[in-house]
Amino acid sequence: MRIVFLILVSLSLYAGDILTNYRLNGITDIEKQMDMELTSVKYWSDIVRSKDTSFGYLESYSNLLICDKSEQTLEFYAQEQNGNFKFKKRYNAFTGKLKGDKVKEGDHKTPIGIYTIVNKLSKDTQLDPFYGPLAFVTSYPNVYDTYKGKNGSGIWIHGLPEQENRNEFTRGCIVINNQSIECLNRNIDMAKTLIIIDDVKTKQNAQKEVFASILSQLYAWRYSWIYDELDNYLNFYSQDFVREDGVAFQQFKDYKNRIFKKNERKSIVFNDINVIPYPNSSNIYQINFKELYKSDSFKFNGEKTLIIELDKNKKIKILTEK
Repeated sequence: MRIVFLILVSLSLYAGDILTNYRLNGITDIEKQMDMELTSVKYWSDIVRSKDTSFGYLESYSNLLICDKSEQTLEFYAQEQNGNFKFKKRYNAFTGKLKGDKVKEGDHKTPIGIYTIVNKLSKDTQLDPFYGPLAFVTSYPNVYDTYKGKNGSGIWIHGLPEQENRNEFTRGCIVINNQSIECLNRNIDMAKTLIIIDDVKTKQNAQKEVFASILSQLYAWRYSWIYDELDNYLNFYSQDFVREDGVAFQQFKDYKNRIFKKNERKSIVFNDINVIPYPNSSNIYQINFKELYKSDSFKFNGEKTLIIELDKNKKIKILTEK
């Protein structure tokens, strides 16, 4: 089926030329040409045109929780059947006692960043009544937080004590009333919920052409990876790159040089791609996707996250990855 699909797509693009190439050289050359087509800005412009990119290019999230620390609000958006995100509810919220981005454990600040929900705690899991009926545990610290040397943990979205009063600020969590947290629990899919926290209202004006350019470059990075073009591959990385496990650029370069020299045939498939402008920044984006990697010596099937910076020429530079 895979071969039939590639042939049909190829015919729609290049008709006789592709078919002749397939007749003479087999499916491998066809795959390479298709991989090259995926690096086209035009291809991605056509894809992005129909997407709601108010908060980013999103393939795998259907719920958004947007926290504006300056206004002390948490807004809930849900994806409609037409793919657009619709505003559903605005909740009053308490956030960290001190302003600014969280940097370390105990600084009483709510982080600025992009997060997911990794767990839910409730009375059934012995949640302390101080946190209300339930709590959503966020993924702080994320990959970019680790890159910047931030630490700490336990950033939750939770409710209020049922039997006691509390201060109108937190040690870093986001707090809404109990009716609201229970409403969210009924209406969100934890696995498909994205949390964006900022010091100001999140801007909804990212240009579609920026997403098309980033996506085309993402697939150019993939192309150089598949076909062992080491110099092109490394050119997508910042000199300040540090992998999530602490491996810096030169060590990473040496490692990739050894891998590419194996000249193994590779298959790399990306699914559920998300490109999200990073809060409090004009040129930082988070890209995450599901990656299926197969070679003769290694297989990987899981989540991949890149933090990229756009340079002055709008070229992506990978700062860190996990």
